[in-house]
Amino acid sequence: MTRIELQLDLNYDIGPQGADFVFNIHAAQTRQQSVWNELLTISQPVPTLLHTDPATATRFLRLSAGPGPLALNYAATIDLHHHFADPLVLAECPVPALPSEVLPYVLPSRYCESDRMAAFAIEQFGALPRGHARARAVCDWVRAHVRYAPNTTDSSTSAADTLLDRTGVCRDFAHLMIALCRALNLPARFATGTDYGGEPPAGRLDLHAYVEVWLGDRWYLFDPAGTAIPMALIRFGTGRDAADTAFATMFGEVTAYAPTVRVTAVEDIARGVLLPWRCWQALSTDGGEPMA
Repeated sequence: MTRIELQLDLNYDIGPQGADFVFNIHAAQTRQQSVWNELLTISQPVPTLLHTDPATATRFLRLSAGPGPLALNYAATIDLHHHFADPLVLAECPVPALPSEVLPYVLPSRYCESDRMAAFAIEQFGALPRGHARARAVCDWVRAHVRYAPNTTDSSTSAADTLLDRTGVCRDFAHLMIALCRALNLPARFATGTDYGGEPPAGRLDLHAYVEVWLGDRWYLFDPAGTAIPMALIRFGTGRDAADTAFATMFGEVTAYAPTVRVTAVEDIARGVLLPWRCWQALSTDGGEPMA
């Protein structure tokens, strides 16, 4: 088991008319990711609504804030119970055999225009053996051919833009890998969480986007940006792309500041709690249905 202690601070200045927010900053409660010691504090005394998507376990926090500063602090301890698999035996699932809930993740979406990338994907990866190795090849290709460059993309940048410009941040790396996988009929989805253990090019821990690919009978983790140790990736939200899983969606006049992220891995060998490491096995924290 891997245990992560997380603290996240978000700060905003809100204009005179106030603003509405939808946040996705709570760790998801699933059968293989348990969350405890959870605490949310908000600087303004405003009512909140926390909604859990029944299909993905993504949790959305809604609130309306008044003018002036707004600060949110989220803290939690997350236990990850990983499923380990030999990559050599993980096969691709034919489209007719995909579970109904997985089928949307093989289709194009707002930021992942897989229909525009079919010829390129087949030329680059079509001759490779099908299975985990082909998904890994796509991940490695994106990491090798896209340059991490903060402040070079924005919320309108799509996978097609990244393929052309070859620059971006973790969000763009994830969108491009997802689009290429879907062009090969590999279901892939966008996931959000935090960095841990790598050396982020931006020089600090941050919120993070990564990829999950459906192989065999579950979702497996990939980090095309290469800024995190996959074993320490916690899940906030999953969706077709960033449009489904934004950390913060704002309605109104708002100035947002860079988040502060603190992530600590806990070791307790006597209780089987180990520090994350870069293992050769394929990793999954997909435990089927979300916890109630």
